[in-house]
Amino acid sequence: MSLSYDLAFEDQIRECYGRVVYTHKTHERMADRCASGLRFFKWAQITLSALTSAGAVAVVVQERDSIEIATAALSFLTLFVAAYLKNFDPGATAQKHRDAAAKLWNIRECYLSLLTDLPKLPHNEAVERRDELQSMLAAIYVGSPQTDGKAYMEAQDRLKNMEDMTFSDEEIDCFLPLSLKRAGGRPRSVAKS
Repeated sequence: MSLSYDLAFEDQIRECYGRVVYTHKTHERMADRCASGLRFFKWAQITLSALTSAGAVAVVVQERDSIEIATAALSFLTLFVAAYLKNFDPGATAQKHRDAAAKLWNIRECYLSLLTDLPKLPHNEAVERRDELQSMLAAIYVGSPQTDGKAYMEAQDRLKNMEDMTFSDEEIDCFLPLSLKRAGGRPRSVAKS
């Protein structure tokens, strides 16, 4: 087996890993946007309902045409928002994107593990693991909701500029016991008390 063949295989695994990282983050962004949309429409529904109720009380007390017209308009807007939420459920869509992201997280971590293990794995075993991951990924994509360009651009910004997937040694060290810390150099020995 030639060195260029090994590099081509590793390049393919790296490419797959990168695509899964982006797809995972894109589904997270879509879930966040759908959840924000749901919050907006729920608040709009509450506000319109409150204004419609206040208008109905004002019509009884004031009996003015302008209040009746405004209350009727608010009532139609309330109905429109309710009908929109009945036909389009941003909450369920957000959950579908969260589910897809959760499944993709596992695939992402499996690709990372494969890249880490690649130098030690026999080529046939590495090919088998790659093929398993591709099959698992295909099954996830079939059941996942569509994402859009805006979510992809947000994911790209978070991954490239905000470094969502990167950590400094100091950040990782915060979670580790002293014997596993790296920042400032790994300790040679841990003093026993």
